[in-house]
Amino acid sequence: MIVGIDIGTQSLKAVVTDERLRVLGEASTPYEATFPRPGWAEQSPEVWERALAPTIAGALGAAGASPVDVEGLGICGQLDGCVATDAAGKALSACIIWMDRRAVAEIADVSGEQVRAATGVVLDATHMAAKIRWLKHHCPPARAAARFHQPVSYLVARLTGAHLFDHGLASTTMLYRLDSRAFDPELLAQFGVDAGELPAIADAGARAGGLNPAGAALTGLEPDTPVAVGTGDDFSNPLGAGVIAPGSLVCTVGTAEVVGALHPEPIIDPRGLVETHGYAGQHYFIENPGWLSGGALRWFVDTYRLEGFAELDSLAAGVEAGAEGVCFLPALSGAMAPEWIASARGCYYGLSASHGSAHLARATLEGCGFAMRDVLEGLHGLGVRCDRILLLGGGARSRLWGQIRADLSGLPVDVPSATDTSPIGAAVLASVAAGVHPSLEQAVAELGGEVRTLEPDPRHRAAYDAAYARYRTLFECLRPLYLDGEGGQ
Repeated sequence: MIVGIDIGTQSLKAVVTDERLRVLGEASTPYEATFPRPGWAEQSPEVWERALAPTIAGALGAAGASPVDVEGLGICGQLDGCVATDAAGKALSACIIWMDRRAVAEIADVSGEQVRAATGVVLDATHMAAKIRWLKHHCPPARAAARFHQPVSYLVARLTGAHLFDHGLASTTMLYRLDSRAFDPELLAQFGVDAGELPAIADAGARAGGLNPAGAALTGLEPDTPVAVGTGDDFSNPLGAGVIAPGSLVCTVGTAEVVGALHPEPIIDPRGLVETHGYAGQHYFIENPGWLSGGALRWFVDTYRLEGFAELDSLAAGVEAGAEGVCFLPALSGAMAPEWIASARGCYYGLSASHGSAHLARATLEGCGFAMRDVLEGLHGLGVRCDRILLLGGGARSRLWGQIRADLSGLPVDVPSATDTSPIGAAVLASVAAGVHPSLEQAVAELGGEVRTLEPDPRHRAAYDAAYARYRTLFECLRPLYLDGEGGQ
């Protein structure tokens, strides 16, 4: 048996698989983030630790298995968090999680061009280097920190005593050079970080170590159970869906929507629309880390007091492609496409007295799809192969939303039977770390499950091309307001 863990923002999830990586049992434990001030978002690492044993026990129970059956453990989860720890790996601070933007002042003197040229990522306060700098400036306990961890590496260190990043985690920090696949001395100096304060870099599927006594107690598993190095959820989601080679545009639609594709070379986008990250194996994941997408649907459901997402789909299905001229910009928490502008805000345009909530519902689904098309066209421009779309996450449950994406892109959309795939990706890595499979390729080859394919309807392409052009024109018209900061008022 293999156990895969996903450290989410709202819950910790576990799956138990057999050696062929078929899911036999799963469980989750909810928890919350805290928001001490506007723009701040934190999570106590203790909530992850407390969730481990009961969640693993629940998944094992559902699988009819026991701890002695477990051959390996993999941990994946949220990216871009930052927690200061002592030499033993215990937390000295709350984790500043991915959505926190408090460290804006810490990047004011840093060159965005220098960061992008070296690391392939956008200079942004959400990335780890900015958060380390903030902790050193403003959190006295963190000034004595032995190391700074992301959530995945923190838990791996607590369970094994090994302090390790995979190339995916390292590549999100703003400190990792793509060409050398190592931390960059100049950027370390710029942010005031010593290389020894960061975990060492290893492959995601490597064996970090076995469960130490504390790790066995935290998980309820047997001591010395092999634990994989692990990776971030942007990468474990496609891995758990079997993505190990180029060809698919991966759209993982949760609260945010992550859109990207694999490429054999570490290309860098001069526009900064997409970032370049390490990926399990030898490829790179070229991605836009996402805008509020499922979150925009949640906002719509709550605002219009609908029964749920099914009612939103039902409303939208009654309106033709193009929403009869109504257009939505999905920038409720800032724009990430067609350009990163943090001060941008969402907008509906084209309303008349003949329009109602059904048109707004349709426009909301389409607007998020248009942002996906922005990324798709950007990737095509960089020479990244995207022959079809793989739709994952909670948003994949909407057949209408999947069909809209097929129609506006002209590409087939594949929807696997399992769409919450990050813990499965963690199990894939654990199976390699434990020696159950000799390679990632052979582990991924075991993944099965049904796939539903939605073919594009060419009758809708002209309407969507016109609607997409309106969307881009609207963004350009509002761009001066966004850049003046008025969009965020």
